[in-house]
Parts: sequence; C-alpha cells; structure tokens
Amino acid sequence: MIICLSLLLVACKGNENPKGLPESFYTQTTDTKDGKTKKVQKANNNPMEQPAKMNGVPEVILKRTGYIVSYNTKTNIPNWVAWHLTKEHTSGSVERHHEEFHEDTDAPTPRVTDEDYFNSGFDRGHMCPAGDNKWDRKAMNETFLFTNICPQVHALNEGAWNDLELACRRWARKYGDIYIVCGPLLNEGIHRTIGRQKVVVPERFFKVILCMQDGPKAIGFIYENSSHNSRSLFKNATNVDEIEQLTGIDFFPNLRDDIEDRIEAVRGYF
Repeated sequence: MIICLSLLLVACKGNENPKGLPESFYTQTTDTKDGKTKKVQKANNNPMEQPAKMNGVPEVILKRTGYIVSYNTKTNIPNWVAWHLTKEHTSGSVERHHEEFHEDTDAPTPRVTDEDYFNSGFDRGHMCPAGDNKWDRKAMNETFLFTNICPQVHALNEGAWNDLELACRRWARKYGDIYIVCGPLLNEGIHRTIGRQKVVVPERFFKVILCMQDGPKAIGFIYENSSHNSRSLFKNATNVDEIEQLTGIDFFPNLRDDIEDRIEAVRGYF
C-alpha cells in the first residue's frame, strides 16, 4: 500500500514577489484596511504549465478545457501534455465512460482512431487523466481525445502510473494547486508502432510537477513502459533537469531564471 507522501524539496528563499513569477504576472493593489500596496497575481495570466516551444520536433499546440497538448504529427502521440491541477479540480460529479475514446478533429489528417489501438495489446493511456477532470463534462470528454493518449502497458496504466496520478491529486489538495507536465520518453533508433497510422509506442514516460506554494519546488518521475515498475514513488523520482536533458523540453520557462535553475537541479524527496 502506497503511503501518502508530501513533496519535501529545497524551497527558494528571499523571493522578490509572492511566488517568484515574472513581474508581468502581477498587478499592484492597495489594501483599503491598512493602506499598504501589495502585489496580486493577475487572473488568467499564468501559463506556468506550458513548456517552451520545442526545436526540431513536430508539434501542434492544442488548448483544451482542462489541459494543453503539444501533439507530434510524426509519432502520432503527444510530445507533452500540461495542466494546472487545483484543489477544486480534484473532485467532481462527472463520471468516466470508457466508450468516449475518439479521434481529434482538430489534429491534422490522417488521424489516430480507436482502430489503431484495437487488439494492439496496449492500453489507451491517458496523459492528462480523466480523474483530474471530473469537475466538468467537456473537460472530461476531451481527455479521451487520441491526441492525449499513448500506447501504455496495462500493468503500468493500472499500477504505478495510476499511483502517481492519485499522489498528484493529494498534493493538489494539500497545497491548493500544482502544475503538471507529462508525456512519452523515446529512445534513439527505431520504435515499435501500432495500427494503421503507425502510432509510436514509447519506451518510457515522464511526469514533472511544480508547486509554487510555501516556496517554489519541483520534482520529476520516470517510468518504464513495462510491467516491472516499482510501486514506490521515491524509487521513480528524479530531478527535472534530467528529464529536460532526455526530452529536450524546457519546462516552466516563465519562472525567473534563478528560481528555475535552482529547483530543477534538485532531486525530489518524500
């Protein structure tokens, strides 16, 4: 049984603003009670979850109700999927329906369909999980688009990967909100594919998590796309820098550079 763990990472001190975000993320306001001016984060101006544009990699950016995806038209799977998970989004009344997997009509043709996964031996593995989107019917439905899906070994999908999804919801409830980016890790060389559209089967998966509460902190995880992953979160943990080197993705580019460098170099502890 996985014990509920909390992120214990090195926190940045001496921030010049409440969360260490760029000045453009704040507006000045005056408290009418004491007359003091303070910085308040602007509403709808925090794309913290979205990585920087990738170099030399096909990507189509698709913005959904509950997440953003960088879709790769060569591999027919996402480069990454990113979302802001709040405490309020960790619960809801919308139920999951397995028959909702469907092609993404916003993606370029030819598109991945359910037939590509049929009898492939792989699960239709969510990157942004349905369980993070029970708060809205449209948000839930969009998690079943194939631009949010990767071929995933069943034991991973139902086991260690699911454990991490549950842990993320616990952290969002504890801290109020977290930022998540996850996706496939592809080894060099030829990859296994499935279906008529030759959907690439990832060798591994990554997930990185940023928390801005109580001092900025971040952690990364890597899982083999196999049935042999440890169910221990700690054994799969790493620092964000390692995942950036493996993927070529620049995570959380809107952080101030000194904060980004500091938290991404530290391995997460639980």
